[in-house]
Amino acid sequence: MADYRKFAMSLAKEAGGLLKERFNHTHTISFKGRINIVTEADMMSEALLMKAIQEHFPDHDIISEETKGVLTGSPYRWIIDPLDGTTNYAHGFPVFSVSIALEREGSIIVGVVYNPMLDELFSAERGRGAFLNEKKISVTDTGDLSQCLLATGFPYDIRENSNNNMNYFTEMAMKARAVRRAGSAALDMAYIAAGRFDGFWELKLQPWDTAAGWLIVEEAGGSVTDISGEAYYLDSPHILATNGKIHQSMIDILGAIDPRDRRLL
Repeated sequence: MADYRKFAMSLAKEAGGLLKERFNHTHTISFKGRINIVTEADMMSEALLMKAIQEHFPDHDIISEETKGVLTGSPYRWIIDPLDGTTNYAHGFPVFSVSIALEREGSIIVGVVYNPMLDELFSAERGRGAFLNEKKISVTDTGDLSQCLLATGFPYDIRENSNNNMNYFTEMAMKARAVRRAGSAALDMAYIAAGRFDGFWELKLQPWDTAAGWLIVEEAGGSVTDISGEAYYLDSPHILATNGKIHQSMIDILGAIDPRDRRLL
């Protein structure tokens, strides 16, 4: 398993280097939705990742954000996000990451998130802890929500669907020290593991957004569930990740909000 982690780390740095090198270029932007975009850099990073995985592990499955991936029926599945934070990247805002996870028979066993602009490589291996640039990291010990820094994000259908996190955001902003919306879910979760954030929630994410960060948070001593406190799965519609100390407090607050009309129950 150590070889898988080292491979993922090396590959994330290679893709991140490509993204950093192209960061100040003029980007070609295509639209997957009204505000959901993809750049040429997404596609180049994804091509790099998929080519390397297929060369080294030709029998493994791959799922990725921008293409249909590879399905072979293998018990191993790579879950990749070649550029998490595309909107930031396209606007020249230097907060984005490469996310790579490896799943074996339904369990995430390796997770890597790389921030090329700061050269910060977060990694985890099931049962062996979480690391930032190979130094062990752990979540915070803060149990008072009012003293916590939280992170969140908003779904791409924010303009069309009232279940868009604005209600949860408003309530959490009143309960925590502050809430940040940086634009890369993978980095948000890595930052929980490193003790920079205390908690994170978001709606309507995809497996490639959360797979690597999920393992990194848990291996750093944190907790990951859906926002109601039920077990989290890659196809869960919403996610809650915390230092563990504030997990129930956040569940209680999120559970008291009606997602249908934004009113407190």
